[in-house]
Amino acid sequence: MKIYFNKPHNSQKEIQNIVNCIKSGKISGDGYYTDLCNKWFLKEFGRKILLTHSCTCALEMMAILLDLKKDDEIIMPSYSFVSTANAFVLTGAKPVFVDIKQNTLNIDENLVEKAVTKKTKAIVAVHYAGVSCEMDKLQKIAKKHNLYLLEDSALGFYGAYKNKPLGTIGDLGAYSFHETKNIISGEGGCLIINNKKFKDRAEIIREKGTNRSKFLRGEVDKYSWVDIGSSYLPSDLISAFLYAQLQNSKKITQNRIKIWNKYHNFFEKYESAGLINRPFVPEYCKHNGSIYYILFQNLKNRTKFIEYLKKNNIFSSFHYIPLHSSVAGKKYCKISSTMDVTNKISDTLVRMPLFYNMTEKQLEKIFKVTEIFFDKVI
Repeated sequence: MKIYFNKPHNSQKEIQNIVNCIKSGKISGDGYYTDLCNKWFLKEFGRKILLTHSCTCALEMMAILLDLKKDDEIIMPSYSFVSTANAFVLTGAKPVFVDIKQNTLNIDENLVEKAVTKKTKAIVAVHYAGVSCEMDKLQKIAKKHNLYLLEDSALGFYGAYKNKPLGTIGDLGAYSFHETKNIISGEGGCLIINNKKFKDRAEIIREKGTNRSKFLRGEVDKYSWVDIGSSYLPSDLISAFLYAQLQNSKKITQNRIKIWNKYHNFFEKYESAGLINRPFVPEYCKHNGSIYYILFQNLKNRTKFIEYLKKNNIFSSFHYIPLHSSVAGKKYCKISSTMDVTNKISDTLVRMPLFYNMTEKQLEKIFKVTEIFFDKVI
């Protein structure tokens, strides 16, 4: 029995929606299913969103909306996916990396203010594993220095900070619907607009810099090129798949949290023995079962564990190579603090298999193999 790291889920409703979309004769962007997704988000989160064909696109739209100039600075963690930094580098801005916290693996809010300069324009909060950053303090810093607060909530769908949905707290937020996320559409994402000043321009940027959306609503008699932008909107086929997922999203999330809890209970004894550390979720946070990871004491044991699982047909993964240590990171970005925690986490973290329809039998195998590893290998 092979247990893959991820297995995309669909309920068959996704397929029926796609068939209906094709039959409708309207499969390009902003069709029937896109409208249904928009209405779903407005009802569920009380926010206006713009669907995009990736979370990367949503982050790029953020960068454009901020009117960044060459060498403007954006504070963010180095422990993140490349899109978090690349979106801003594309505008000529410079990501400034600060270290993360040992417990949540999120940006260390106590280091952020030290990184603020006259060139700083924004802070990016990356909610690792669906667990929120310390948003109150980040908001306080942003307000004090007149900065924008942005949320890279790629992993944060249905995560919350003090009962506020992740992605809805800063000026702008972004979700990912990549096939490795909780709620999926293959590729896909969305921009969440919390600051009303960005509403009209975001729509234009998403439509290749045109006012086409106003034309379709009958607000102008013809549309034309009015700003910079690109083709960020997804096909309605993608929206059709996503809408079925959204309708099932609470059940999907609940099941992932159930699996997450089983992992957490199983690994407790190994944390107590000092062999690993488990994820930490602050009391004021609500996580979403996005990722279950464990942290080894060193790279050697992490490597042995991943290899041992693989020999037993269980496929786990490490996560990010820190952006500050990458070729492009060294070229385009700068570091504001030591990266001791970031480097340590990158060397020691293992992501366990976790997907919606994992079976008890699969979990039992993972636990049995893991027990043998800790009893006999290290």
